[in-house]
Amino acid sequence: MLIATSNFLIPNATFIAELIAFLIILGVLAKWVLPPLNKAMQQRQEQIKASLEAAERAKAEAAATEDERVKVIEAAKREARTIIDRASKASEDIKAQGRVRGEQEYQRLVMAAQAEIEMARQRAVNEVSARAAELAIAVAEKVIGEELDLEKHRTLIEEAIASLNTTPTVNA
Repeated sequence: MLIATSNFLIPNATFIAELIAFLIILGVLAKWVLPPLNKAMQQRQEQIKASLEAAERAKAEAAATEDERVKVIEAAKREARTIIDRASKASEDIKAQGRVRGEQEYQRLVMAAQAEIEMARQRAVNEVSARAAELAIAVAEKVIGEELDLEKHRTLIEEAIASLNTTPTVNA
């Protein structure tokens, strides 16, 4: 039978050497490797935190900018509506003024035409009266057979013409 000379629960020299090597490696890692790693991780955390804060600020600025954009668009729409309303009113005013001026011009032209017609009628009446007087004298001369003195009979002729003017005329 074999008797075991070593018990694995009892530390031996190999265990102690391995423990010392482990502790030295652990010390070297803790002294020189972990501080730069911790520093790099801390810097990375700060960068991520700063990025998150910047993203939140950008998000808030974007929301504020969006609100401002909406306000500006609404103000522009209101101003456009106001301009359109003013332009429509101005257009209506111009049309109304045009109608009034057109009506005034129409009335002026009608009155001018009526005055011109009345003057033409009066000229025609005067011309017909003068012609009628000449014809009346010519007819009277032929009927009487002697020459009439125009100056002597002027009042008689003028009375005859006046009676022609006072007779009602038919207007077309």
